[in-house]
Amino acid sequence: MSTSALPAHFSFAGRKVRRMGYGAMQLAGPQVFGPPKDRAACIAVLREAIAAGVDHIDTSDFYGPHITNQIIHEALHPYPDNLTLVTKIGARRNDKGDWLAAQSPQELRSAVEDNLRHLGLASLDVVNLRVFGHGLTQDSIGHLVEATAQLQQEGLIRHIGLSNVTAGQIKEAQAIADIVCVQNQYNLVHREDDGLIDDLAAQGIAYVPFFPLGGFTPIQSTALSDIAARLQAQPMQVALAWLLHRSPNILLIPGTSSVAHLRENLKAGQLQLTPDTLAELDAIGDKPKAS
Repeated sequence: MSTSALPAHFSFAGRKVRRMGYGAMQLAGPQVFGPPKDRAACIAVLREAIAAGVDHIDTSDFYGPHITNQIIHEALHPYPDNLTLVTKIGARRNDKGDWLAAQSPQELRSAVEDNLRHLGLASLDVVNLRVFGHGLTQDSIGHLVEATAQLQQEGLIRHIGLSNVTAGQIKEAQAIADIVCVQNQYNLVHREDDGLIDDLAAQGIAYVPFFPLGGFTPIQSTALSDIAARLQAQPMQVALAWLLHRSPNILLIPGTSSVAHLRENLKAGQLQLTPDTLAELDAIGDKPKAS
């Protein structure tokens, strides 16, 4: 059974970007802390990504900290005119590598200034406000969005996104500023945002899932591996392809510090899944029950 070609691009932050992007987190050392083992290899990955047509890179100055942005600057500056750089604020690292909240107005401003300095930019394309915590909360984020919107009004930020947020928090933020993307955990088995993705798609807002294989049980991983073997593909490729099929507003940012792995990830954008295979993949994870 055949399936139609997937849209390869999505309108994002005033540009038409390829849906297969690149996430820079793995350019830092172990636990996203300190320098990488092979800086030259990281630079090679970034340059290969651009050569392969990637025009959307996700990063943050708290990766390392500072390391990933410094490597991006070394590898790619001056940046291609069509490259959209997306960064995150709202957290910081201490000297032990712990992840700590950094969400006061001054901390948010300092984070933006750090990103600007290390990336070598006068204005950031997109800044995702990361709501700190290991799980979603219903806390108000209005004061955080207002502080970020102030930086936008000053010209330090062009567009605002949100990360680790609920539908209610997104609506609260939209009453203050335009939101161009949402970055939450979502994958084959972590499907709580199903309804949110459809709502954002209707609004033309990008959805960027993280942890594309996070939370899989051994049984679910085996089922995915069996399908991938039948398709002569890698499990990660199939998981990424499923996300691309899930909704046209989904942008992917798989990360790696290996050129070979980068090429493997990008091939997911060319993997066509038939309706029967999609149904089989859907069955791996339970969709959230309607309330």
